[in-house]
Order: sequence, then structure tokens, then C-alpha cells
Amino acid sequence: MNSLPHPTPEPTDAPPEVPPEAAPRPVILRVAGLRKHFPLKSGLLGRVTAHVKAVDGIGFEVHDGETLGIVGESGCGKSTSARLLMRLIEPDEGVVEVDGHVAGHATSAATRAMRKKMQMVFQDSHASLNPRLTIEDSVMFGLKAAGAPTATARARARETLGLVGLAPDLFAQRYPHELSGGQRQRVNIARALALGPRVLILDEAVSALDKSVEAQVLNLLQDLQRRLRLTYLFISHDLNVVRHVSDRVMVMYLGKVIEVAPAGRLYEAPLHPYTRGLLASRLSMDPRRRIEKAPLAGDPPNPVDPPSGCRFRTRCAIAEPVCAAAEPPLASAEAGHVVACHACTAGSGHSLANPSNPNRP
Repeated sequence: MNSLPHPTPEPTDAPPEVPPEAAPRPVILRVAGLRKHFPLKSGLLGRVTAHVKAVDGIGFEVHDGETLGIVGESGCGKSTSARLLMRLIEPDEGVVEVDGHVAGHATSAATRAMRKKMQMVFQDSHASLNPRLTIEDSVMFGLKAAGAPTATARARARETLGLVGLAPDLFAQRYPHELSGGQRQRVNIARALALGPRVLILDEAVSALDKSVEAQVLNLLQDLQRRLRLTYLFISHDLNVVRHVSDRVMVMYLGKVIEVAPAGRLYEAPLHPYTRGLLASRLSMDPRRRIEKAPLAGDPPNPVDPPSGCRFRTRCAIAEPVCAAAEPPLASAEAGHVVACHACTAGSGHSLANPSNPNRP
């Protein structure tokens, strides 16, 4: 088993003509047509009478070394998407490719190879750990399941514990109940890193921590990303944290991707009406900027029977007949910024899509 990579030393010669940050980064995670509809059964015979359309044909790409933030209201499909990527839930349709490995069904060799490239850190740090295993045994478990000898797995486990700031001599033989919430989450991060993945899915990984511990874990994640050249999918309800850690942000609504853009651009100039309302709902620390009116009216529609056309139209202040007649495609509005909104798509038939309209988004 190879040791974890170490930080690359700073080059001593002159920098290249094209700065590294300007060079295009390869795509490490590609998702296409990912779909999951959960059946609803009723009656004495348990017949399927409807489906919950939790994730409904989403697709996106993540570049090597970046952090893609994923945001949206509860029930929009963020966590379900993460579990579909890891094949913890079997999708109905869709392709997931990680660093050249295409996932198959949950027990296939292709999925096992994919999981060595992509790991997940869950929200509940306590429930994620077996209370009967020591910290060292928990981190070793995946390595031994992958076929590593016990001695190699133990050495790797202790190495990763040191990487996340838990001295192996002090913490390796402790049990989960002997650790704080922040320490348990560090163990979960170490366990995810043990197989040497390229991609980490962080599903609300810091939301259960208090703010001081949250900041420490976020700093740890950013340090690990630099040192190990990791790629993150960062799922969170905390819009301020997402802006702080993300290179790009993807907004989901009712099982669909509705906007993707660089973090700075999305927060400063969002295009989709839902994204604008979501960002406006953030609480301000300035008492002079209190929210007096809800930025988003009503509740999300029932995912069993979503609205026709644009799924946000029943809550949208600028909805027009075209919004009910046709689903807006996820189209490029400007370089690096895609949005699924008829008002932002030229030729869609929406009055605000006219370039001469001064009220165009």
C-alpha cells in the first residue's frame, strides 16, 4: 500500500508562461442522466401507486482539485444525489465516472474500484462509527476489506490519524464515545482518506458542530485539499460556509440542477429567481438589514407530482405561460455560468428573455 502523498515542494525555477491556476483542469467526476424515483406502495397488495421523484435526470462535472458546493432547500435531492454517486442507493438511470472508473451496480468490481477513488463523510459523526471498534480499527476496516495486510492497514490508519490532527499514540485505542463531536468527525475524515481517494463527498460534514469546532474542521479540510490534491463535493445548508470553501456552486431544486456558476459570480449576480430568493434568505448580522418579507413564498411542491415545465414556476414572481408549457434546459448564460430559466434563455418565448428588455436578469 503506497503512503499518502506529501506536499509538493515549491519550484525554484522561473514560473511557466501560463500560471497553473489559469491552465484548464481535467474533469475528475462526470455525472450524466442520474435519476432515482422511489416507489410509493398502498393497498393490501402493496401495489406501486406513485413515485417520489427525488433525483430526476441531473448531470454535472467536477474538475480535478476544485470544490463544488451543492445547495438547495431540504428535499431538493442533495443528499440522495450523494448516495447515488457512492452507490449506497442504486440509481434507476445514469452514469457516474470517477477518474476514468465508471460505477456499475453496488456490488460490482467497477463500483469497488470507483470507491477507492471517491469516499464520503457523513453528517452524524457518532452514528457513522461502530461503537464496538476502536478508532484505529474503524480506520483500518476499509483497508482490510480492500485486501491490505493487517500490518499495512494499521500503519496507514495511524498515518491518516496523524494527518487529521489526532495523535495515534493518544487516540488509536480509544472508542467513539470517548471523543468529542469534532474529534469523531476527524476520525471519519481519516477513514475516508485511508484508501487514498481523489474525491471526497462531504454531506453536511460540519453542520452538527459548534462554530468554533466547525472552523477548525473547515481549515483542516482546506489544508488536506492542498496537501493531498483532493477534490470536494461540499453539500451544506449553510450558504455562507459554501461561499467560503467553494470554487463553484451548484443549486438544486426539487430533484433538478437549476444553476451552476463560480462561487463569487453566483453570490454576487445570481440569475435564477430561486437562487436569488435562496441567497436573500440568509440572515444578516446587521440589524439595519433585517428580513421583513420572506424572499421565497410558499413551500416546495410535492415531489410525487411536480409542476409541469419549470418546477419553480408555482413560487416564481416572473412565471409566464411558457414556464408551464416547457421545461427550461440547463443552458449557458455566460462563460462558466449555466442556468435553467426561460427568462435567461434567448428565444425561449419569455418576455424577459428579449435582449432589449431592461428588466432582463
